Amino acid sequence: MKKAEHMTLEVKDLCKNYGLIKASDHINLAAHKGDIIALLGPNGAGKSTLMNMIAGFLAPSSGQIFVMGKDIAQNALYAKQQIGFLPEGAPLYPDLSVKMFLQYMAELRGADKAQMQAAADTANINEVMNQKIETLSKGYLRRVGFAQSILSNPPILLLDEPTDGLDPNQKAYMRGLIKQMAKDKTIIISTHLLEEAETVCNRIVLLDKGQIKADGTLKQVLKTAKADNLAAVFAKLTHKEN
Repeated sequence: MKKAEHMTLEVKDLCKNYGLIKASDHINLAAHKGDIIALLGPNGAGKSTLMNMIAGFLAPSSGQIFVMGKDIAQNALYAKQQIGFLPEGAPLYPDLSVKMFLQYMAELRGADKAQMQAAADTANINEVMNQKIETLSKGYLRRVGFAQSILSNPPILLLDEPTDGLDPNQKAYMRGLIKQMAKDKTIIISTHLLEEAETVCNRIVLLDKGQIKADGTLKQVLKTAKADNLAAVFAKLTHKEN
């Protein structure tokens, strides 16, 4: 069992309601250094809602979130400093060059030029640094978004569909990178791809209709799914990439 002092993230009884719709329904989750957790679920399962609440961009209806042991409701700036976030359809500035965008984000995050260059190297985007963001392919947009998420080398990374839009070689590179970076980080990715969750992650949290249906290794999740008759949830997932 992992020690409590290595816990980087804790979510307690978290709810997010939109009228009668429960986007997050009493979510409980703990994460530790070295975890690569897949939030696995079909579209509308509540994956992005949960990520946005952890990142501090969306206020929960009830419940608590602790980042590095501190309640984000009382320590919002500190919590944001500990998290690198790649949201779905990452908001970028189309009129800026990639370099100008990263410089702007580096200033906001207190990162220096060396850290900015390291992020660009890691994301493998040096060849497009002088291009305007509006000219980039979807794959490069995701990689630029990923670069901004790691600028300050935060201990927690939240990556919403990190390989969306990447070609097979880029997907393989990104997945290898995530595994490598997890040695000293907590990484949570959202995906609807069972194959990606199995390939990249050492833990799977199965979400459906705002609730955690299973939590553990793939073997444990499949065992829980069989026992709890969750075949319908798995049927909504994409098992292989196109």
